[in-house]
Amino acid sequence: MTCNRRHIPVLFSSTVRTVSPTLLVLILFPFYFAFVSPAFARLEKPQDPQKPYALIFGTVWGPDDRPVYGVPVKIRRADQKKAKWQLQSDHRGEFAQRLPAGKADYVVWADFKELKSLNGKKLKPGDPVLVHVEGEERTDIGLHLK
Repeated sequence: MTCNRRHIPVLFSSTVRTVSPTLLVLILFPFYFAFVSPAFARLEKPQDPQKPYALIFGTVWGPDDRPVYGVPVKIRRADQKKAKWQLQSDHRGEFAQRLPAGKADYVVWADFKELKSLNGKKLKPGDPVLVHVEGEERTDIGLHLK
């Protein structure tokens, strides 16, 4: 009688034993739900494409008026103290964030302690930008570093 199952060698205390793939899956499957699944559950739920929204689209500019990559950008409502959204500028220095539609004011700023340009010059965050949104609209802004 022959068995068609493949066995995976496992090392235990200097002896090699084989474990069937089915048993290996049964052993590792609970670890998947214990560690990997909660990580996916913590991810932000995707926004409903049918729900109305406003959009802040911006570009981070360096002192030499060139776009800057990888700058942390934070956004908060003007009446709150903590940032609600955090993102980074892309390779073109651009960022975009969807916001709830409706009349509101938002503050957008570059948030970093120390950032160096390609020529080694230290960059400093510029002034925060106040954005007023009336409804479902796109607002374009520029964040200028010093």
